[in-house]
Amino acid sequence: MTSTSVIWHVRYRPDTSPEDYRHVLDLLAGFTPQVQPLPPLAALAQVKGSLRLFGVDAGELAARFRVRALVQTGIDTHIGVADTWATAATASARVGRSGVLHLPDHRAVEHFLAPLPVHALHGIGPAQAGQLQRYGLHTIGALAAMDETVVCRILGGKAGRTLRARARGIDPRAVAVQKMPESTSQSFAFDRDVYDPVLVRAALLDLAVTLGDRIRSRRQTARGLTLAVRLAGGATTERTKRLPQPSAHTEDLRTGTLRLLDAMAFQRARIRRLTLTAADLRPAEQGPGTQLSLDHAREARLRLEPVIDKLNARYGHRVAGPAAAYRKAS
Repeated sequence: MTSTSVIWHVRYRPDTSPEDYRHVLDLLAGFTPQVQPLPPLAALAQVKGSLRLFGVDAGELAARFRVRALVQTGIDTHIGVADTWATAATASARVGRSGVLHLPDHRAVEHFLAPLPVHALHGIGPAQAGQLQRYGLHTIGALAAMDETVVCRILGGKAGRTLRARARGIDPRAVAVQKMPESTSQSFAFDRDVYDPVLVRAALLDLAVTLGDRIRSRRQTARGLTLAVRLAGGATTERTKRLPQPSAHTEDLRTGTLRLLDAMAFQRARIRRLTLTAADLRPAEQGPGTQLSLDHAREARLRLEPVIDKLNARYGHRVAGPAAAYRKAS
C-alpha cells in the first residue's frame, strides 16, 4: 500500500495538561517511532513506514490512533494528514466532526487550501496576514497564485518565499525524531473574554514570575518560551521564542513573554485563556554563567532575585515579587 500522505499533525485540546500530553506521545510511539514533540499542544509523526504494518492508509490509521487515544487516555485529538508539515498542521485545525482530515494528493491539498482565509495558513502571523489582506490577498489560494517577487516585497524575502511555498502545499521540513524535552507550563483563565491589553499583559507577567520561581527552585534553566492563547471563539494560536541564552531569571522570562505577545499583534481580539510554557529545561550547571551587563537597573534586580526566592520559600508563594509585574495592572 502506497500513500503520499505520510505526515500527521496531532493537535491537542487547549486544556491538555503536560502529563496528558506525555501520555498521548507515548501512545503515538506505538504507531510509529518517528515522532517529533511540539509542546505544549501538538506533535508530528511520520507514518509512511507504518502503513504496510497496519494495512491501512494514513487517514484510516490516524482515525484508529485517535480512537485509541480517546479510550486509553481520555484525550481528544485532532489530526491533519498530508505530505508536508505545514499542510498537515493547517488541516488539523479544520478537521470537522470526524477529528481527522486526510489530504491524499496534491489536488486534494489545493482544493482544501485555496478557499481558506490567508490567516489560516500554518506559520503565518496576524501582522503578516494583515499586510497581505491590505494588498487584496485574502485567501491562501490568492497568496499561492501571486508572483513570488510581489509577495517578497510585501513580507520580506525569506518570509515571503516560505509562506507562498506553504500556500502551494510545499514545505521541505522533515519530521525530526527527538525525545520530549522537559518543560513546565502555567495557565491563566479569565472569568470572561477580555480584550483589555493591560489585563492581558498583567496576567502574562504573573505567569512569567510563577514559572521563574518554579524553575529556579528546581535549579534549572529554560532555553525557550511558548505562548498559547485561546481566543473567544475557541481557536488557539501559539508562538515560540528561543531565549538568547538559557535563563531562569524572571527578568529574562518576562521580556521574552512580552515579545511573544507583541509578535502575535493582537489588537481587539477577545482572549479567554493564556498558557505560558518554559521549554527545553536543563540543569542550571549546564548553562552559561550570568554575564555582567552595563544595565545597572537589571543587575540590581538580579541581585534581589535570591532574596525574593528566600522570602517566598519562608513565608509563602508570591509574598514578594518584582514590582514591575504589577504596575501594568494598576
